Amino acid sequence: MNKNRLHEVIFEADTPLGKLFDVVLLLAIVLSVGVVMLESVPEINAEYGEALRYAEYGFTALFTVEYVLRLIAVTIKSKYIFSFYGLVDLLSILPTFVEVLLPGVGSIRVVRILRLLRVFRVLKLVGFIKEASVLKTALWGARRKLMVFLVAVLVLVTILGTMVYLVEDAAAGFTSIPRSIYWAIVTVTTVGYGDIAPITVTGQTIASIIMLIGYAIIAVPTGIIGAEIITASNSNTQSCSNCNVDEHADGSKYCNQCGEEL
Repeated sequence: MNKNRLHEVIFEADTPLGKLFDVVLLLAIVLSVGVVMLESVPEINAEYGEALRYAEYGFTALFTVEYVLRLIAVTIKSKYIFSFYGLVDLLSILPTFVEVLLPGVGSIRVVRILRLLRVFRVLKLVGFIKEASVLKTALWGARRKLMVFLVAVLVLVTILGTMVYLVEDAAAGFTSIPRSIYWAIVTVTTVGYGDIAPITVTGQTIASIIMLIGYAIIAVPTGIIGAEIITASNSNTQSCSNCNVDEHADGSKYCNQCGEEL
């Protein structure tokens, strides 16, 4: 199998072999995370600890082969190594190698911390679900609009929190402007802990306005992200073998970043 064919199978899901690779890897990820969870149950670990450990070694070997194959398949290897999924792939295999190669770190606490890092494997699931990829693209595309929205909300709760601080007193729990802003955030997000509440008519009126604003605010990011999802849904799973970018419009023949033929 040549390098281009290997890249097509490993990084894309447009071919039967690519889909089979993703399904097998998806199953392995789910099972490996299950092994980590079972190891944390004292009763199960006491009876099946050795079998679970061998299963862990097997999954680590499989993911190590996958990591090496991905390095072979890409042209600019640093693009993959330092990408989000590249770092997740490395984190998913590194703890087991550290435990085996450095037995001196056998402190129970250190080993537990290292084993917890294996749960990063669950993040690998995201890379094989097209819907998750669409959501990631939509969130990235909407980042500026969401940032403006969050800044506007921050300004709003600052103003409303300050207003409540002016009309309420410390007996109601509004002892400072930051604490009043905290109350405004809790109220505008419709969480409503109830740890502090206005007791004056003016304060309760402001609280009612904040609650109504909160319901309207919830719909804004939903609309922004929804519009971006519609746009992002027009992409496919083709990945560039040169720069490793994997978001291209349907029918694209060349990479939209480096110009490499897909």
